[in-house]
Amino acid sequence: MSDAKLHRHTPRRLTVLLPVLALLALAACGLVLLAISTARVGLAAELVGVGAALLPVGPVVAAFLWVDRWEPEPARLLWTAFAWGACGATITALLINNTAEAVGDLVLGEGQGDKLSAIVSAPIFEEAAKGVFLLGIYLFLRSEFDGVVDGIVYAGFTAAGFAFTENIYYFGRAFSDYGIGDSSSPGVVAAFILRGVFSPFTHPLFTVMIGIGIGLAARTASTKVRVLAPLGGYLVAVALHAAWNASATLGSASTFFAVYFIVMVPLFGAVVWLISWHRKREQGVIAAALPAMVESGWILPAEVEPLADLDARRHWRRRVRKRRGRAAAAAVEEYQASVSELAFLWHAMAVGTAGPQGPAHETKLIAVLRESRRAAAAASREATT
Repeated sequence: MSDAKLHRHTPRRLTVLLPVLALLALAACGLVLLAISTARVGLAAELVGVGAALLPVGPVVAAFLWVDRWEPEPARLLWTAFAWGACGATITALLINNTAEAVGDLVLGEGQGDKLSAIVSAPIFEEAAKGVFLLGIYLFLRSEFDGVVDGIVYAGFTAAGFAFTENIYYFGRAFSDYGIGDSSSPGVVAAFILRGVFSPFTHPLFTVMIGIGIGLAARTASTKVRVLAPLGGYLVAVALHAAWNASATLGSASTFFAVYFIVMVPLFGAVVWLISWHRKREQGVIAAALPAMVESGWILPAEVEPLADLDARRHWRRRVRKRRGRAAAAAVEEYQASVSELAFLWHAMAVGTAGPQGPAHETKLIAVLRESRRAAAAASREATT
């Protein structure tokens, strides 16, 4: 996408060295987690856990990619978010939770540490470990964080990675203890139904609260809201996580399902409604900016309608891909994304949330738009001949 073009003059120690070091650190965390989990449940159970954990993660990731359609976030950031959740956040939380469990056993008595870890330590530190990635994007890559939808998408990918690694262990442990499962034992089938069918969105739902809070901070000029919204989102995430774990750890089956159907399901529906509302809002922001782009000569009048509708955008890319291949369709997609980026930046500048770097970023985005427009025009013209 245009991200590479906007940062082509960034020092190579930032564009090459730091990402490589970060990936190496995440890979090291992943190897440590794999070793710990395998030592606890065994290699065969670990492989069963990996296979079972792969099934729910696909629909979850696909759902957040569907949300992220008006202005797709850079793929490298989305997969880094997933990797951080799966490796960095998981190992951070594991170390802290194990410590909390040991302290709980010493202070409260043998067997009580697990409850302390699940109800107190895990919600506080797991959500903090996941949320720190979102905060980093917001603080250091501000141009890639436009609002609530971006917060939801980054939160969803981070939490999906975390849940993926956690599911490997839980599914593996269920297989190690009970096998696949039959009429007399729960086994991995029951664990999969509970975690992979009933609640694949629970971890993303918790962390989405943080994403919403940081997204609200990105869309306001109020210093108070910029501080309180992310903090409030984090506290809500912790409270939901603690209630979920408490219902599973302390309550009966009826308590668990009461929390599931009375709290989690309605909240999930509310988040879906919020996403739908913000997607329509994004469409309105883009539609309002298109006439000015036409007037400036950056887009053609005939492109206003297809650029203002997601289905029309998809049909445009599909037609070009059918005639000219994936590279031509990618050129059209980059053009569409650059239009969205400029529209969102204009809106941010109008409401005073773009910051002092707004005008300079606008100049770069206009250059990217013009360049991508030429490539998209050539691809579309060839596709119609």
